[in-house]
Amino acid sequence: MPPSGVPLQEADAHGTALFQPYKARDVVARNRVVIAPMQQYSAVDGHATDWHVAHLGRFALGGAGIVFVESTAVEARGRNAHGDTGLWKDSQIEPLRRVAKVLKDNGAVPAIQLGHTGRKGALQAPWAGHSHLNADDAARGEAAWQVVGPSALPVGDGGWQVPHALSTAEVKELVKAWGEAAHRAAQAGFEMLEVHGAHGYLIHQFLSPVANVRTDEYGGSIKNRHRFALEVAEAVRAQWPAHLPLFWRISLADLDHELSMDELVDLLMGLKARGVDVIDCSSGGGISNYPTDGPRVARGLEYRANDGQRIKAMTGMDVMAVGLIIDPHLAEAILKAGQADLIAIGREALFNPNWAVHAQMSLGANPDYALWPRQHGSYLAKRAGMADPLRNTVLQRDASRMLASTPGVTA
Repeated sequence: MPPSGVPLQEADAHGTALFQPYKARDVVARNRVVIAPMQQYSAVDGHATDWHVAHLGRFALGGAGIVFVESTAVEARGRNAHGDTGLWKDSQIEPLRRVAKVLKDNGAVPAIQLGHTGRKGALQAPWAGHSHLNADDAARGEAAWQVVGPSALPVGDGGWQVPHALSTAEVKELVKAWGEAAHRAAQAGFEMLEVHGAHGYLIHQFLSPVANVRTDEYGGSIKNRHRFALEVAEAVRAQWPAHLPLFWRISLADLDHELSMDELVDLLMGLKARGVDVIDCSSGGGISNYPTDGPRVARGLEYRANDGQRIKAMTGMDVMAVGLIIDPHLAEAILKAGQADLIAIGREALFNPNWAVHAQMSLGANPDYALWPRQHGSYLAKRAGMADPLRNTVLQRDASRMLASTPGVTA
């Protein structure tokens, strides 16, 4: 079944692009605000907890159209840390089903990202240092596990593990694990799925000539280094229902490291041929180097709107923009300029879980608090005459400051 993305029109009935519905395949989101996947380090043996229900549910209440669960490991070795969610076994389905139901019941499309950290795994939680697990961590019950990668090259110096270099047979087993995790995601009730192919994690490691020095069919030439990503896409699409859209995250920072746009587009067209619908264009988002010791990200982590627009034009695929887009007027400008189809909000949503409904107010498209939960909207509408003029003054002031300090976006 082909994707059925709806082209962005100039504006919705209320004058905004951000609050148009978005359709991909058979799934319709109420608007183009997406909550990006954000690790919470709060799962137990890969099982989501009440924290995930509350943490993610508030974004649905806050008006977002699509809400992504954090990067969820396809095998235990693929976690960032002990507290990561997983879908490598069936017992992990039911806790995530609770999350998907809460999101769906409150108006958001339930979405999930699948990932594998490869050699960047076995980390401490951020509040414990966010470095590699050590003897002190093992003493408190969080021992390191053997990380894996395309080659036996560590992330860096200073105690980072030398990864186990996956055999050809083990690579093929991992491809299968991605497909099985996608099947479990569908069983849990998710309606959008994203593969994490960026940020120096396992898929990205296979793509990189710095991290991948293999001599088998998964290393050497560009075609061979693309092979793992393309096989993962094929395995996921085979297990992910045909009527549901598939996203793929890339790192635009690759373009700063001798990767041409033509090479990136070649990979994306291979993914498109295997059923990927939307490209999540991350500017960096957690990359400390590329993707082992080497060049640092040369630019800031703001969304690279011109690169996103070129990818849209060259592939014909929809693009999700992510990277320090915190002002709704900037989001609106990106959409209207054709530089993206969806706007993903990450850490700003932690600061303000109601970002979407506040954005609607800021853009002047807030008829009677319609996007707010009705349990809240009825109260707010009663006091709108007194409170809204003050709120709007503050929102307009903040918007002017933000746009004045944000270069390079076509309005």
